[in-house]
Amino acid sequence: MSRDRGSATVWAALVATVLGAVFAGVLLLGQAVVARHRAAAAADLAALAAAATWAHGPDTACATALRVARAQGAELAGCRLGGEVAEVEARVAAGPFTPRIRARAGPPREPPAPRTRGPVGAGRTARPEQPAHGWLSAHGVP
Repeated sequence: MSRDRGSATVWAALVATVLGAVFAGVLLLGQAVVARHRAAAAADLAALAAAATWAHGPDTACATALRVARAQGAELAGCRLGGEVAEVEARVAAGPFTPRIRARAGPPREPPAPRTRGPVGAGRTARPEQPAHGWLSAHGVP
C-alpha cells in the first residue's frame, strides 16, 4: 500500500475551498460595483431633477431630488442649490456596501471658440474678426 492513499480527497477539498473563496470574492466585488452604479445613477437623476426645478426655490428643488432618488431606491444624503446649479449626494445600501456618490447638474457652459485650420496640434482658435462663411467653415471644416 502507498502512503499517498486518500491524498486526492485532501487536494480536492483544498481546491474546492479555494474556488469557493474566489467565487465569494467575485460576488462581493460584483455587488460593490452594482451598488456604486445604482448610487451614481440615482445621484445623476436627482441632480438633473433639482436643476430642472431650481426656479421654484431650493426647498422644492431638493424635494424633487429626494423623490427621484427614492424612486431609484437610494437615499439623498445631501442637496445644495447654487443658483441654477444643483449638487446632490446619494447613497445606496447593498449588502455590506453603502457607496456615496455626488453629482452636479446645471446649465451648459459656453461652447468653445471654433478652431482655425493649421498644423495638427496647433490649437489656435479663430479670431473674432474672421468672418464665418456658413456653418461648415465656422466649425473648422474646409
